[in-house]
Amino acid sequence: MQVIWIVDDKQNIRDLIRRYLEKAGYRVRTFASAEELSSALVAETPDMFVLDIMLPGADGLTLCRQIRGKYDTPVIFVSARGEEFDRVIGLELGGDDYLAKPFSPRELVVRVNNIFRRMKPASLSEKPLALGNVVVYPEQRKITVNGEEVLFTTREFDLFSLFAAEPGRSFSRSLLLEKLWGYDYEGDDRAVDDAIKRIRKKLREKEAHPVLATVRGYGYRLDV
Repeated sequence: MQVIWIVDDKQNIRDLIRRYLEKAGYRVRTFASAEELSSALVAETPDMFVLDIMLPGADGLTLCRQIRGKYDTPVIFVSARGEEFDRVIGLELGGDDYLAKPFSPRELVVRVNNIFRRMKPASLSEKPLALGNVVVYPEQRKITVNGEEVLFTTREFDLFSLFAAEPGRSFSRSLLLEKLWGYDYEGDDRAVDDAIKRIRKKLREKEAHPVLATVRGYGYRLDV
C-alpha cells in the first residue's frame, strides 16, 4: 500500500484529505508543521508528499527544498494562495503538481492517482533513448546530458520522455494535458507551458543539443 504524508496546519483540511485518500486505498499520515514532518523523515519516507505552502514556522516551499535535497519523491502543493507566482515557484522548486484552495478532494485523488500511474516501473524491454548528447533511461527514470544526470520532477521526466520516444512529432497542448495530467484535469494548458519552460531551462543550462521547439498555435515538438 502506497503511503502519502500530508502537511497542513488546519486539522479539518488534514482530516478531509486523509478521509478521501484512505477511501482511495492509500495509507495516510498527517502533520501540522514542516518541523513535525522533518522529524518523521529521520525514520522513514513516504511515497508522496502533499504540502500546504502557508505553514507556521518553515513554509511548504522551504520544506520542498529540503525534500528535494535528498529525495525524488513526488510533491503536490495545496495552498490558499493561488497567485501564479506561488504556483510557478512551487513547481520550479520540484513540485509535481499544484492545487489552489478551495479544491475538490476528488480532484486531489485524481491527481495523486495520475502521478502514481505514470511512475509504474517501465518494462524491462525498454532501452535507453539517445538523442544528441541527451540519453533517457526509462527503467531508472533518469536523464543525462553528456553523461551528467539532470534532475527532473516526475511530470517533467514523463513529459520529456513522451517527446523523446517520437522526436520530430508535434504534440498539441490538449493531447499533452490528456496524456500527462489526465482527461479530467480541470486546469488550463498553462500547466503544459510552465512544464516546458522548466525543462528547457534545465536542458539549456547543460547545453543539451535536442531542442523543444514551439509549434505556433498548436503545441511542441522535440527537434534533434
